[in-house]
Amino acid sequence: MTRPATRTRRSESQAQTRRRLVETARELFLTDGYAATSLERVAEEAGFSKGAVYSNFSGKDELCLEVLEVIHSEVARAVVGAFEGATSLEDALRALDVWADARLGDPDWSALEAEFAARSRRQPELRAALEERNKAIRDLIARVLGDTCARHGLVMPIPVDEAAHALLSLGIGLGLQRAIDPALSVQVLSDVVRVVVGAPVPAPR
Repeated sequence: MTRPATRTRRSESQAQTRRRLVETARELFLTDGYAATSLERVAEEAGFSKGAVYSNFSGKDELCLEVLEVIHSEVARAVVGAFEGATSLEDALRALDVWADARLGDPDWSALEAEFAARSRRQPELRAALEERNKAIRDLIARVLGDTCARHGLVMPIPVDEAAHALLSLGIGLGLQRAIDPALSVQVLSDVVRVVVGAPVPAPR
């Protein structure tokens, strides 16, 4: 019978292997793209056999979904932190502008998102997985918007779900445009947040 301590060590080792594979795949997917990155190379760069990849993931699609999940979680923490850590709406929006200016339009991230989304076009299961993740992001945005309105006594002029959908779509589109033209301002993002939470929009600069 396997001892609990042995099972724990085995579980920890597998978790470490999985994290290392995801970290390596993230670097390669972002640098070289999804199609150009093979599982053999991921395994080699991570210091494992290809069998280790298949012990943790069903294939390259699942591995890329995990990579995107990690990236999206980092983005979510940054955006939520900007709003929850601010003492005023303007402070939150300034923090959002700083984050958006630094991250929206990252050419490697934008290219990976676009390439993987295009891949899902003829793969219903993959498309469903991406739709599920997009819904989770919209739900998070809706929660942040609702909490922000409650905290600052604001009334949204449109349903919160519609506002979340609009902001996610704007963020994706702005990211793709800034990947081509990094000089594009991110100010529109915070201005639209003001609109959807019913806050005054500053006069054009």
